[in-house]
Amino acid sequence: MPTIAGRARPIEKFAEAVAKCGPEAANYGKCIVADYQSTYQDMCKKEFMVLKDCYLVRAGASG
Repeated sequence: MPTIAGRARPIEKFAEAVAKCGPEAANYGKCIVADYQSTYQDMCKKEFMVLKDCYLVRAGASG
């Protein structure tokens, strides 16, 4: 992974962490596209929180 002064670039750290959360991202995506023409705030909050928690765990573990 390319670095800036010996550190991982934030976008690469993000991409690496999210790549490890495939099932969670898929569930969130399915929720959004299920009724994408009628989206509203917090429509897929549960799925988003699961994805967010996965990302935070993976990001913390890799850096």
